Amino acid sequence: MSLLFSTGVQPHFFRQWQRHFAFCASLFFLVITPLLWTSCTQNQDDLDVALNQRRQADSLLLNKRMRDSASARAVRKANAAIPLVLYTRLALDTKGKIDSIRRVFGKKPSTMIGYRVFTTINRKDIQYFRLGDTAIVPNTFHDDLRVYSVFPHLYPPADTLPKLILISNAHQAYACYENGKLVRFAACNTGREKKPTFPGRYTLNWRDKIRRSSLDSNWVLPFTWNFHLFAGSAFHQFDMPGRPASHSCVRQFMDDAEWLFNWGRGGKIDTATKKYIPMTGTPVIILDMFDYSRLKGGPWWDMASNKDFFIALPKDPMGVEEALIPISQIPPEVRWQLPQKERYLHAEDSLRSRGWIRQEVELAESINYNKLRRDKAKILRQDQLRKAKQLAKPKQQNT
Repeated sequence: MSLLFSTGVQPHFFRQWQRHFAFCASLFFLVITPLLWTSCTQNQDDLDVALNQRRQADSLLLNKRMRDSASARAVRKANAAIPLVLYTRLALDTKGKIDSIRRVFGKKPSTMIGYRVFTTINRKDIQYFRLGDTAIVPNTFHDDLRVYSVFPHLYPPADTLPKLILISNAHQAYACYENGKLVRFAACNTGREKKPTFPGRYTLNWRDKIRRSSLDSNWVLPFTWNFHLFAGSAFHQFDMPGRPASHSCVRQFMDDAEWLFNWGRGGKIDTATKKYIPMTGTPVIILDMFDYSRLKGGPWWDMASNKDFFIALPKDPMGVEEALIPISQIPPEVRWQLPQKERYLHAEDSLRSRGWIRQEVELAESINYNKLRRDKAKILRQDQLRKAKQLAKPKQQNT
């Protein structure tokens, strides 16, 4: 080593090393440094984007909470503005009480407000009260039946919907909303346990002022609004015994049926096929099921006032699942028209798994009584013709 340094090799070698080092350093600063700078800048940009996204998400969450809080306050304020009405359970244990009820709340002009309030609260028409029944009597009577609503008077998630109908099987009542504001509260009687009115989302399709049922022409149904094209489910006026009693339809009092007939909007018609386009009319949402294990009355019997309870409504009304209808509830002659037929074939299993059909209950098949009568009349005519031919044979032989 000392020999190299002593012979002059050192300066030459050192100069070469310096030039090499300078070249590498230049290369580093020219190439590597920009890459590092770009990487650092990119990392900073990514961090900035992530922070902005987080701030936006936090802002949206805060705004949502503020809106939810504001909506909740608005709902409470709207419900609080309704006058308080107290309810009394009256046992109709004497004929005198029944006669008094029919006299005070009779269906006549002088007592019409009392009649409308009393029958709405009890979900039952006056002629159906019997000895041994229970009646709910309010301490005040208002001509605006929304005072007695079990639905909230304000529904913010529906504020963008021009019209919306909500039905509670459990409470045997329905509500109509315009842009989230309650505009109508009414009693109804829905489907009996073997022919229930299933929960889910529907829409109004078509209407008929006086409809004779396609299943039984003996059933005259004023102010009909169909809300399922294949099952035939519909709103209409009919007897109101105070409990679920229909074949999946929604029965109403006459005044309510006429009001809904004029208020609702039907589905759009496809100009090419001339058929109704599904899910294009006023939305109808059925929220729950009736407690069929309860043999008398309903939850309206358990309320001490009109403010005891308000039904919890879905956060996204249009996100509610389209109703599941078992194939057995569709008349056989129209089953070939069903869209997504598999959905109907598996609907009953799904409904049972959700507890909406009790395991021990067997659904009743949809029966076309008109067809049964036509078939019976046809068989009768054929039998009469056969007998007439048999009677004619001996006469021919004698001649």
